[in-house]
Amino acid sequence: MIIVTGGAGFIGSNIIRALNLRGESNILLVDHLVNGRKMLNIADLDIADYMDKAEFIQQIESPAFWSSVRAVFHQGACSATTEWDGQYVMKNNYDYSKRLLHRCIDTGIAFIYASSASVYGNGEHGFSVDRSCEHPINMYAYSKFQFDQYVRRLLPKTTSPIVGFRYFNVYGPREQHKGSMSSTAFHFNRQVIEHKTAKLFEGLDGSQNGEQQRDFVYVGDVVDVNLWFLDHPGQRGIFNVGTGKAETFNNVAKAVIDWHKEGRIEYIPFPEHLKGAYQSYTQADISGLKKVGYTKEFLTVKQGVTKYLDWLNLSSGK
Repeated sequence: MIIVTGGAGFIGSNIIRALNLRGESNILLVDHLVNGRKMLNIADLDIADYMDKAEFIQQIESPAFWSSVRAVFHQGACSATTEWDGQYVMKNNYDYSKRLLHRCIDTGIAFIYASSASVYGNGEHGFSVDRSCEHPINMYAYSKFQFDQYVRRLLPKTTSPIVGFRYFNVYGPREQHKGSMSSTAFHFNRQVIEHKTAKLFEGLDGSQNGEQQRDFVYVGDVVDVNLWFLDHPGQRGIFNVGTGKAETFNNVAKAVIDWHKEGRIEYIPFPEHLKGAYQSYTQADISGLKKVGYTKEFLTVKQGVTKYLDWLNLSSGK
């Protein structure tokens, strides 16, 4: 059996979909469906069982529960960057992850988990998997950073398959439940459909209008990286997952407009509350992936947005 925590979420549900396409349905989906709308992400998936996160946590210390498990994709977390209840965040993102990690080590189960590029803070020190670059600026980022630190200390002491992924700006199918936290591609698509206009922020910190740059990575590529490490259990460590190439928000908007063959870009004033707390540039250093042998090319914004909008507007995803 394969366990996917956060399995009804954005990346988790895409991992399950990819496993299904491999013919794998012996999957335990773990989530906390307070937001019942997330069921739209999993209605077309084939799984063996569903378990609420609270019940799953109670099972972590039960050896019998793990007898048939071969891998855990740990995607579940409190992902709100605006959550400042430190006890709550650390309990959900740090303590829970530690317990799950140790159970996997004790039983030799592959542990593949979601970290975050937010550990790099405002990015002024770069985006390499190196302590000198890591300066988290909110509780969510700190919880991910601290768990990475914990993993770093354990890796030399075990041979268990342990892999952490620092996701950059992921976009693609099954993210609609995220509301305001959905990707810009999702929002630009809706804006062009409803108003024929994609709204972008004006320039900031010396950048021109809409020229802020992010490492936008298609969720299908993120899933491919996850499954590659499942297939290569000898490769361990913490890795950035992005394209390695920053692109502008203008490029995202233009890709959406090109897909619709209509629309325009409008620049709106940069929000005051985001000034000083906004990443104007991110670009993953993916040399770590290349070093361990991951060679598949990542989609460009143009390629990924086109594929996403085909799903979002022409399929049941609409």
